[in-house]
Amino acid sequence: MEFSPFASAFDHPKEECGVVGVYTPGGEASVQAYFGLFALQHRGQESAGIASSDGVNIKVHAQMGLVTQVFREQDFYPLSGERAIGHTRYSTTGSSESCNAQPLLVDGVHGTVALANNGNIINALQLKSQLQRDWGCTFTATTDTEVIAYLLANASGQSWEDRVFHCMRQLEGAYSMVALTEDTLVAARDPLGIRPLCLGKMGDGWAVASESCALDHLGAEYLREVEPGEVIIIDGNGLRSGRGARDTDRRALCVFELIYFARPDSNLDGQLVHLVRQEMGAQLAREHPVDADMVIGIPDSSTAAAVGYAKESGIPFSEGLVKNRYVGRTFIEPDQRSRDLGVRQKFNPLTDVISGRRLVVVDDSIVRGTTTPHVVRLLRRAGAKEVHLRVCAPPIMHPCYMGVDMASRQELIAANKTVPEIQNITGADSLGYLSVDGLMKVVGEGGGGFCNACFTGEYPVPVQLELTKLILEESGASPVIS
Repeated sequence: MEFSPFASAFDHPKEECGVVGVYTPGGEASVQAYFGLFALQHRGQESAGIASSDGVNIKVHAQMGLVTQVFREQDFYPLSGERAIGHTRYSTTGSSESCNAQPLLVDGVHGTVALANNGNIINALQLKSQLQRDWGCTFTATTDTEVIAYLLANASGQSWEDRVFHCMRQLEGAYSMVALTEDTLVAARDPLGIRPLCLGKMGDGWAVASESCALDHLGAEYLREVEPGEVIIIDGNGLRSGRGARDTDRRALCVFELIYFARPDSNLDGQLVHLVRQEMGAQLAREHPVDADMVIGIPDSSTAAAVGYAKESGIPFSEGLVKNRYVGRTFIEPDQRSRDLGVRQKFNPLTDVISGRRLVVVDDSIVRGTTTPHVVRLLRRAGAKEVHLRVCAPPIMHPCYMGVDMASRQELIAANKTVPEIQNITGADSLGYLSVDGLMKVVGEGGGGFCNACFTGEYPVPVQLELTKLILEESGASPVIS
């Protein structure tokens, strides 16, 4: 097996997406949506967009780039209105192209609908073919979000509640969506709650967002998570909710939200993410102790786990790597020197702190194994006497089909190498992964169940194992129902 040399300087699961929806009576919702997206920037850096409604018309501004690159002050003048939805994207279905920047705007028998989604619809190809055949829908994007939008805009039902329920009964996979009509804001979460979504109150208005940290930035009061299978409707009659597709009490929140994706100041499944990550580090210390002088984390996502490892083990914690937070997503050339420089662009070692020390280096995950050897090499060049890698996620052995770009099974190092072989590849003195049982013991203290299919291969819904993120492009204009 060969691992692709065209790897980013971060060998982690790629971000998902972030969604936000805002209703502000008498105010400009698009500005609030902007601040919500700014708080969710960590969930995707490919594109950003906002759709707003003034009660008559829906306007959209969406482009490639970071939130601060996409929006300027003058961009908000056309985006007037009391209702708005926003999206920040990392592509999980469909390529990284401007046509896939969300929210997407479509016309159907019920009028115009703008929609943004975080997740992955695994039967999108079949639904696209159905929409082309039955409604003559013309697709301009290559993402499953456009499929959902057309499905909703043409769904049967006398009310938007009925139409959303009809839509949800046909969708298979993971989704946390926000949609906008001329006079209604809609939010819905898949029946297993795989992707996160929460609800907040701000004055006379309401807000929904992928994470509670976005509500904090809006000054909104966090009320609760949107329940799996729940639909929230906000219009001139206020807020109301119902269950659109919930025939089981089973829950399957993506466990990687707690390991890596969510911001540490967010609450998920009734738990503060920062504290959960500390406990993951503590459990890792119990499972894989080692005699060392110092514990460091690979910033920033592993810092809390490193602190937890240090507290449990009694080994002092220190910063050992400084992260350059102003370096964007970096794809580097396929030669040894430039790969090392790619890591250098992200991190710089505190040589005087780590020189001569035996280090425990805590990371949140190893996906392809392309970056970790360069981090180990960087620490050794800075004088580290020993480097003991500790990973607060179990070995990733299976791809994700639920809204995370996790790489193919052929690219996953743990699917093709043993732990001793991976240790040898990284150049570490020892390597220890958190066990699946240990991870579930930590996160299981919350209120529900989790999807851990990337570790176990036990997917919460049946999936096509050959499914790829470009399936709607590869299928051509008129896919055939299988």
